[in-house]
Amino acid sequence: MSKVLVIAEHDGVMLNPSTAKTVACAASINGAIVDIAVFAATAGPIASEAAKLASIARVVTYERSENKHALAAVIAPQIVAVAGEYTHIFGPSTTFGKDLMPRVAALLGVNQISDIMSVESSHIFKRPVYAGSAIATVEAPMDTILVATVRIASYSAVTSNNSALIESGSPSVVDIPTHTRFIEVKSGATDRPDLQTATKVVSGGRALASAENFDIIYKLADKLGAGVGASRAAVDAGYVPNEMQVGQTGKIIAPDLYMAIGISGAIQHLTGIKDAGTIVAINKDEEAPIFEVADIGLVADLFTAIPELTEALD
Repeated sequence: MSKVLVIAEHDGVMLNPSTAKTVACAASINGAIVDIAVFAATAGPIASEAAKLASIARVVTYERSENKHALAAVIAPQIVAVAGEYTHIFGPSTTFGKDLMPRVAALLGVNQISDIMSVESSHIFKRPVYAGSAIATVEAPMDTILVATVRIASYSAVTSNNSALIESGSPSVVDIPTHTRFIEVKSGATDRPDLQTATKVVSGGRALASAENFDIIYKLADKLGAGVGASRAAVDAGYVPNEMQVGQTGKIIAPDLYMAIGISGAIQHLTGIKDAGTIVAINKDEEAPIFEVADIGLVADLFTAIPELTEALD
């Protein structure tokens, strides 16, 4: 029987939606018992939110002052200390999970499976390779703990209609590394939806030509209540910060609506949006590859079309 431990991603106050999607993957393993582990300084509100997630057997909290900030070097040895009772340990394939789970796998001495997109059986999974142009079926050995990250764009979040048991885990008797310590967090303040969880996303590309011109993207996104993304070319050009990058080397997203504005559609970018519901492309180059995957395409100058579209939304 499979027993899966899902590592909760949170900001110290609220559970990140990626956790509910990771649970969806874990729950798709036939007959699996799924627990959530919350590592925090104060886990109460986060644990209460996690306990509502469907398919969860229990939520186990591990409260330590060192867990106030989600540092992979600090949390990984604590996960390893409690891993013995589980057959699987899952984390989301987000910035948090990509930092944490390889450390867990290394400390356990096992290989990690990355970006699970579907479950075939308890130890057989499918994952994208070659920038999503092919799907590989991988099988993990059954005599070791399986450590994996879940491609959250491939799963819908489980519902919040549960009332799972919440338990306090025994404090992990482990040496917390001191060579890694929290200094500060720097992030752009915004009221826009988080890029990885937004149901609507508007992205701009190199055709915007400057950081100042990206303002028309922000205005359209605000009218739609959408998150804002960008192509790698726009990020490399310095128009926007790298946390806005969508694609193979950026964020993998699956919004209901994705608008690609001034984006040519390189394969690396398309990898990041392949699971989007409706893709809208606006580009003045009618030969742009983005039109091959777009559900709706408009060949037009974005500096004319976007202001007109924004005004029409009024």
